[in-house]
Order: sequence, then C-alpha cells, then structure tokens
Amino acid sequence: MLRKIILIVFAVTSLIFYGTSAFALISFSGGVPLSHTFTGKWSDGRGINSDGVSGSFIQIGVPIYPGIGMDNYKTKIKDPDFDIDLETTIYNLYYLLPIPTINLTVGLGIGSTELKCGTCSEFFNKGKANQWYASLGMPIVPLFDLHLSYRSVSTKIIYKSGTEYEGKENDFGGSVIGLGIMFNF
Repeated sequence: MLRKIILIVFAVTSLIFYGTSAFALISFSGGVPLSHTFTGKWSDGRGINSDGVSGSFIQIGVPIYPGIGMDNYKTKIKDPDFDIDLETTIYNLYYLLPIPTINLTVGLGIGSTELKCGTCSEFFNKGKANQWYASLGMPIVPLFDLHLSYRSVSTKIIYKSGTEYEGKENDFGGSVIGLGIMFNF
C-alpha cells in the first residue's frame, strides 16, 4: 500500500512539474525583440516612433541563484530627415521563480544606449539605461518553454556641449516586447 501511495505521489508531482525549470540544473534562454514602443520625446517635444527593432536577448541561470543575461538590440527611429538607429545594450540579473507548470522570470538591468546615424556621434552623448522586466513561459515539450517578455526601459540621451541644444535631454524611455525559448536540463 505504501508503495502505491509513493508511486502516485511521484506520478502526480512529475506531471505538475513536467517541462518546468523547477528541477532544472541549468537553463539557457534566447529571444528576440518583437516591438519597441517609446513613451518619451525629443528635447523639442516631438514624439519618438519606432520603425522596427532587431537584436537578441540571452540569459543563463541555475536554480536558487540569480541568473545573468544580456539584451542587445537596435531600433530604427522614424524620422523624415535622418536615418537614425538607437542601439541598446543592457546587462541583467534575473530570478526564475520556481512555480509549477509555468516559468515566471523577473529581472533588473543596467547598460547604455547610443544614437547612430551619419553624424550623430558629433551631437549626442551616450545614454545610461536601466530596465525591469518580466517573462512568462509555458512548456511546449519536455525541457523547452516558449516565453513572452515585457521590458520597461528608462534612458535619456543628452546633447553634447558646444552644440546648439547643449545639455538638453531626449527621453528614449519605453517598452520592449520579446519572444524567446528556454532550454532547461
């Protein structure tokens, strides 16, 4: 009788934790940004709009301890006069919460942003960036999950001294939605 109870408990526990990171020794995750929406404005009050985003999100972690990750992506800025890209690099610390049947990740990151265009480097300083993010993953097959992430990014880029707009801030804060896959083993 005791063997049957142990076997049933083991079977139920296995089904509950099927495909999650609850018992993983290590996890690797890779993803891509799907959209980048800006809530900030140029220093003259004009809104900032994205014309597409590309890049990658990677992270590695072990149970109980915080994991590490890096976001590196480029967002094309809609502008009628210039071809402008916003390059973002952020280093993250995250924690994968041990919740059965889903993988919930929360994290924080710091890094930098930089405007790239023909002569942008002459006018703009590099900006400091910080973010918080959350990711929700669902198992698709054993050891793999598909996850959707939301990143809230805060960053400002200031005009360099000696320029017409010296010291004025451009707010490139906003949100990034991403899609990724995690491998747990």
